[in-house]
Amino acid sequence: MAKVFVFCEFSGDNLKKGSLELLTAVKKAGQDLVTGALGPGSDQLQKVLGFYGSSTHYCNTSEDLGNYNSETYCHLVTQMIKESGASVVLSSSSLLGRDLFPRVAARLDTGVISDCTELNLDGENIQVRRPLYSGKCSAAVEFKNSPFPIVLMRPNQLPVETPTESSDRAPELRPLEKSETPLRTLIKEVVQGTSEKLDLTEANIIVSGGRGMGGPENFKVLEELAAALGATVGASRAVVDAGWVPHNMQVGQTGKTVAPTLYIACGISGAIQHLAGMSGSKVIVAINKDPEAPIFQKATYGVVGDVFEVVPKLTEEFKKILA
Repeated sequence: MAKVFVFCEFSGDNLKKGSLELLTAVKKAGQDLVTGALGPGSDQLQKVLGFYGSSTHYCNTSEDLGNYNSETYCHLVTQMIKESGASVVLSSSSLLGRDLFPRVAARLDTGVISDCTELNLDGENIQVRRPLYSGKCSAAVEFKNSPFPIVLMRPNQLPVETPTESSDRAPELRPLEKSETPLRTLIKEVVQGTSEKLDLTEANIIVSGGRGMGGPENFKVLEELAAALGATVGASRAVVDAGWVPHNMQVGQTGKTVAPTLYIACGISGAIQHLAGMSGSKVIVAINKDPEAPIFQKATYGVVGDVFEVVPKLTEEFKKILA
């Protein structure tokens, strides 16, 4: 049986979906689980972590850890992994995870693989796959000459077992002290976005728009559909480059890689860079007036038509169904 360390990301009192997926995978595999989290409230995750079988939970609740600082996080997470004695490390392939764990791997002199879409835990053996060449193929990855593997899983790839009740077996809490070494970088201010919707990488439903939307003022059509579905609005690179929407809405190779249950592409032609960022979606619905648009080759369902006629009708129907 392997000892698996899962780094947990959370918001408020709730673990993020990517972390829940990893906890579920470890529980189903019957492995020995230890966990870690940083920031205010990281010590309040014990009950839900007990449900997934965590035996030990490492944390630091300092207020300044509410904002990510690569130096502080790297020091503390490295300490967590060393003390846990884990032979496998798992984390979500989020923006934080992709920035943090290569630093941790360098300190521990081990290997790290990010953006994985398949995970199989079998004792000390771990098998993962990750997409290559903009999703045209995938590679099976194994670790050689590394003390242990660090695997970053793309969110929305694994099933989640939702806790039905709090576990009586809460993990042992292990608070860690921060290093007193002077930091080379300081977080002066974090500006929060105004949207209350989920981040694109965590969203279960995404409605995206491309140049076919005609202009930034027309994105309200997509926002209305997204509101009816409880979805998050995304965009193609061309739209972001044109300044219609902010960069945090960009889906694609140079934006965010997403894998929702439902992806609705509106007025998006389907350039390879965009397909690379959303091809992992379980169901893709494409709406475009050009029947030859490349997006239709990837779509599960395609609608050839004007988005300004099709989308409002979809919104109206979803409101009726979901009312």
